[in-house]
Amino acid sequence: MEKIQFKTQIWSGDGALSGLEDIHDQRIFVVTDPFMVESGSLSKITDHLEAKNELSIFSDIQPDPPITKITKGIAALQEFKATLLVAVGGGSAIDATKAMKYFAKQASHGEVDLDLIAVPTTSGTGSEVTNFAVITDSEKGIKYPLVTDEILPKIALLDANLVVSAPQHITVDTGMDVLTHCLEAYVSINANDFSDALAEKGFRMVFEYLQRVSDDGSDLEARQKMHDASCIAGMAFNLVNLGLNHGIAHAAGAQYHIPHGRLNTILMPHIIEFNAEMEKGIMETPNQAAIKYAKLARFLGIRGSNPKIAVRSLINHIIQFRKKLNMPATFQDYGISHELFEQTKHEIAEAALKDGTTAANPRVPSADDVIKILETSYS
Repeated sequence: MEKIQFKTQIWSGDGALSGLEDIHDQRIFVVTDPFMVESGSLSKITDHLEAKNELSIFSDIQPDPPITKITKGIAALQEFKATLLVAVGGGSAIDATKAMKYFAKQASHGEVDLDLIAVPTTSGTGSEVTNFAVITDSEKGIKYPLVTDEILPKIALLDANLVVSAPQHITVDTGMDVLTHCLEAYVSINANDFSDALAEKGFRMVFEYLQRVSDDGSDLEARQKMHDASCIAGMAFNLVNLGLNHGIAHAAGAQYHIPHGRLNTILMPHIIEFNAEMEKGIMETPNQAAIKYAKLARFLGIRGSNPKIAVRSLINHIIQFRKKLNMPATFQDYGISHELFEQTKHEIAEAALKDGTTAANPRVPSADDVIKILETSYS
């Protein structure tokens, strides 16, 4: 038996922000990043809240949120006596707020259980609808996934006006993270009809709209479609987990500090090759992952006389798509030195195998498999 539920209410489209005006008599703890405050962009949200509520702004957030920042945020929300959390920003701000929500409840022995409204300002993580959060131990250089339904946001607010000014490199980094979510959810060992439907839809939307919004960031239709695709992909992987692509990305990201979506994109072709057992040759009997990748390929008009030929074409299509988006193809292209790579590859492989997302990968990897993927991703 499978139990399917979508706890988070989604407000999507033009005018979604106006729904915040129905909130009143709350002490709202707003978590965001410094740029949102300094640029004045946060006022797009707070203008709808401040007339009827008390607000406290916490903006001491950085990429890959470390435990120290989360601890600081918990102290601040406790002092403010918050009754509601609003997270505004990319995955780091939303994940940090989720962690604050969870650990504040633990510290109060369940007495403080705050509702969370997530307002993403990037179109990639899907964090606004997932029970995942990733936090970092900066001293150890390790990322820890926090996975529990207790951190699911109550409301996800999707308004393309909040992402229309995102620069091209962030747009494509986060957009390709959406693609990674779709691919991994689709071949997950936990995949089901519901997650497949969501992953297929998100996959098609990325290829239809990401190039458009990369070329013209003011294309509001494409912006909203990618914002929705991010949420759809988040719903897919929240049902069935992810896979080795994210397992390696979490481990390597803690070492190299490459933007998460960009790192996923470097790894992506090699992960597909590994999962589909392409090293055995295209004429060998395809495994389940290869068959499913071939199904996705058909959505792009790719046909093959057998599934593995379609998978090879899908990989080539993704490589060309990545090139059109002006994204690096290797760690070396990004600027990671060979010395640093050699020093860290074994540690990354070990951490990737322990990562909670790797457990759902369709093919069980060894440390040698991960090191090979890393080496082919380096140059």
